[in-house]
Amino acid sequence: MTTNMQLTGHITIDSLMSLEAYSKYRKQHKPSIMAHRKLRSVRLGDNLNLQFESETTIRYQIQEMLRIEKIFEEEGIQQELDAYLPLLPDGHNWKGTLLIEYPDVNERKRELARLIGVEDRLFVEVEGQPRVYAIADEDMARENDEKTSAVHFVRFELTPVMCALVKAGAGVKLGCDHTHYPAHTLIGPETLASLAGDLA
Repeated sequence: MTTNMQLTGHITIDSLMSLEAYSKYRKQHKPSIMAHRKLRSVRLGDNLNLQFESETTIRYQIQEMLRIEKIFEEEGIQQELDAYLPLLPDGHNWKGTLLIEYPDVNERKRELARLIGVEDRLFVEVEGQPRVYAIADEDMARENDEKTSAVHFVRFELTPVMCALVKAGAGVKLGCDHTHYPAHTLIGPETLASLAGDLA
């Protein structure tokens, strides 16, 4: 267990902080971690928010879960690792958490019913390349015949050419072509620079 949140490329039990060390670290570093998360959040229209995950966001999430649940035994820590590690980008993809946000409870209920399948209609488009649609919810089904979930886990698999273009500065669009939620936006340069860092 370390006394600092170090990015090693691999998150293991040994590279996590003890609860005490994390508690101290958190007081000092929470604002910078929140800024990193914000940098990697892309809003699509008014109600979709895609949080692109990174080693920093996943480490933070695991450490937070260990802190909240007061988990310090190896078996419990391993369970958290098993739950969160699949969300870590692999060098040829982007992975993210899609949040469908409607503040009003009745509106949310109505829209989640209209937006069944929205997670499968999410795409990224590297300049000059075909769209890459999200592979969603590989851990479990998050929708039924009546409604979709407000949270989805998505993965975008990029070709070597796309990775090279992104690293060379090509623009990238995030979009959705669901019938009830057509939207697209260009990913901002600072966010894109951070995302380029995910690619090998």
